[in-house]
Amino acid sequence: MGLIVTDGKTFFSEEKRDAQSDTSQLVAGVPAYHFRNTGRDGRYRIEKDLLTDPGRDVVLQQVRFTALRGTLADYHLYVLLAPHLGNRGSNNTAWVGEYKSTPMLFAERAGLALALACSAPWLARTVGFVGSSDAWQELRTNKRLTRTYRRAENGNVAVAGEVDLRASNGSFLLALGFGTTAAEAGQHALASLLDGCESARADYVEGWEAWRRSLAKVRPSFSPRHHLYHTSSTVLRTHESKQLQGGVIASLSIPWGFSKGDDDLGGYHLVWPRDLAEAAGGFLAIGAHAEARRVLRYLEITQEPDGHWSQNMWLDGTAYWNGIQLDETALPILLVDLAAREGALSAGERNAYWPMVRQAAAYLVRTGPVSPQDRWEEDPGYSPFTLAVEIAALLVAADLADAAQNKAAANYLRETADAWNACIERWLYVSDTELARQYGVDGYYVRVAEPDQIDASPAIHGVVPIRNRPPGQGTAQAALTVSLDALAFVRFGLRAPDDPRVVNTVKIIDATLQVLTPNGPSWRRYANDGYGEHADGAPFDGTGIGRAWPLLTGERAHYELAAGRKESAEQLARAMEQFAGESGLLPEQIWDAADIPERELFNGHASGSARPLVWAHAEYLRLCRSLQDGRLFDQPPQTVKRYVGKTTPCPYAVWRFNNKIQRMAAGKTLRVETLASAIVHWSSDGWRQPNDVRTQDTTLGVNTADLPTADLPAGSRIDFTFHWTDVDRWEGTDFVVLVE
Repeated sequence: MGLIVTDGKTFFSEEKRDAQSDTSQLVAGVPAYHFRNTGRDGRYRIEKDLLTDPGRDVVLQQVRFTALRGTLADYHLYVLLAPHLGNRGSNNTAWVGEYKSTPMLFAERAGLALALACSAPWLARTVGFVGSSDAWQELRTNKRLTRTYRRAENGNVAVAGEVDLRASNGSFLLALGFGTTAAEAGQHALASLLDGCESARADYVEGWEAWRRSLAKVRPSFSPRHHLYHTSSTVLRTHESKQLQGGVIASLSIPWGFSKGDDDLGGYHLVWPRDLAEAAGGFLAIGAHAEARRVLRYLEITQEPDGHWSQNMWLDGTAYWNGIQLDETALPILLVDLAAREGALSAGERNAYWPMVRQAAAYLVRTGPVSPQDRWEEDPGYSPFTLAVEIAALLVAADLADAAQNKAAANYLRETADAWNACIERWLYVSDTELARQYGVDGYYVRVAEPDQIDASPAIHGVVPIRNRPPGQGTAQAALTVSLDALAFVRFGLRAPDDPRVVNTVKIIDATLQVLTPNGPSWRRYANDGYGEHADGAPFDGTGIGRAWPLLTGERAHYELAAGRKESAEQLARAMEQFAGESGLLPEQIWDAADIPERELFNGHASGSARPLVWAHAEYLRLCRSLQDGRLFDQPPQTVKRYVGKTTPCPYAVWRFNNKIQRMAAGKTLRVETLASAIVHWSSDGWRQPNDVRTQDTTLGVNTADLPTADLPAGSRIDFTFHWTDVDRWEGTDFVVLVE
């Protein structure tokens, strides 16, 4: 919705294209805005106060039109509105009508409706089809409405009305109401008109200020530029659903939305459990405990029966994409613990989440540690970020299992965390590669690594196979590259920041992914990332070049703080503030190439990606809190105690159908894991004297059998197979593990 100014004869000016706009908040930290739009030719000025009616589904715009040349009588002012009800521009129907004798403009589509009302008289109203009979075409050509239409049925429509400037002396209120029917939308709009903007503004501002007063006393940002701290907290709060509490969508925007059609229905108007957990961490960082509790309840409600969460979903919990990412199952477990540590949950409330945590942890141990996709939703395999949050989540779940008096589960969860932690380097650290030699290090953690071996016929065991991509694609290529995901080993307390392997990886990360901009350094996700604008600035269309992400600047800053370089971390936080620009909104990506003014792309400023990105604002808030506390705010203490500064030995080498190890170190006990009860029939002497070990139930959907192999010398061969007791059937295949 915008305004068009004409003189009725030769002059045509569109507010959004032909005016210089200055924007400010009506009250600091409150999402109500004042716009001052001045025509570039100096003829007029439009001032608008914009907010929502806190009691109704109505957007209010208090408008003041000033003639800088001539008088009000020399100008015609039109409101132009393009309805996209139900997230679609197609199949909308618009008409000129009234609600209880009050003239309005209406539109509806599929059980949703809007009504536009004005406190000043309408001199003319019309509707039409965009590109042919809409008011923009008419005004652009004739500078006034020479033809008007009363109804536009089932299409891409626009509505328009001319405001009587002289009758209103240039000052009027626009009320855009929404409802399930046109009558409901009209009633909302009329009620807001009658109450007026000042009443709505007073209630609206007081509501926001009361929310800020309700927060726990957390000192805001370290930085002189405090407004991003307050704006970020507002961004998080405004992205929570009013109807489905605790549901925080990823962004109110659609990346490159100007180039998208109706088929891109979701955009970022969806809940990603990862982003949701990150947002809840941001709430906790600012002391918004009630919001964090609502997120946890929302997660509890939307958890799938098998324990995982959908890759992303509509607010009602309906899955949108059908992928599975194991970090999105692990992060809610960590959120329970963080909320308890911050005092948002009592010990009893924390323990009450054991059923949810148990289901999620059970899913992780049944299907992990290999993730069907990494956190960027692209490649399968071992991923540093996913592996780090999985291990941390298992230790947190073990604490809750202890509180629930489930010792079998608690022991198994810690043993599994230890086993996975002990394998990190075997799975993800590579040495003597071309990249390592190029930068003078012995090795580095890769972005994604393929699993050792994947079962080709998983139906019996319930394991989903990972279908490897052709050579040169997917994990085959990812295994040669780095990403900032490796910093998760420090962020989640699995490795010390000065661990030589971490330091080596950071050296390559900075050399290959860091981008220096006029606003400060940022980092790209990984080499050959294709999610971003093309080289010429054309919008992402399924291909492109991935640009730098401000949230990765925050992750890099957290590493600097962990390494004891607080001043460096503060500098990176200030870069994030610069990336937000004057709007205070952090984008998903910034443009990191030469300026392209005609595409509104400027180095160090927002690209056409999502803006704001809730995850980025949450990362900034957590960074502010980390800098205030002098430590990583969301680092789990369980992992630090267990893995940093000392070595927690793992006595087991774990074999399972989605991780069929072929070799194990001497001195280890071979633990065989299955998803069904079984007898493991095994031998270390070529089947001359076979042995049987019955699996034990961990209560988490995993059964274990520990084969007494610790005394076997190097060079031994372990043969084994299975008798599935529930169905009285032999596996029919022998498996081999060599001791070395």
